[in-house]
Amino acid sequence: MSSTSDKIKGLANEAVGNVKQGIGKATDNDRLRAEGKAQELKGEAQQAVGKAKDAVKSAIDKA
Repeated sequence: MSSTSDKIKGLANEAVGNVKQGIGKATDNDRLRAEGKAQELKGEAQQAVGKAKDAVKSAIDKA
């Protein structure tokens, strides 16, 4: 997977996670809030992977 697709999927997972958390909070649904938080964290991790891939590629290009 490319760094760009990692970042895009990460942003999408973060957004969906935030929506789930909001709905869970509004409906007092702890399970949905937890699921949303987990998805948000997954998105953050995906974005970090994408950024790391960019950094590695940049370092290789400079070498």
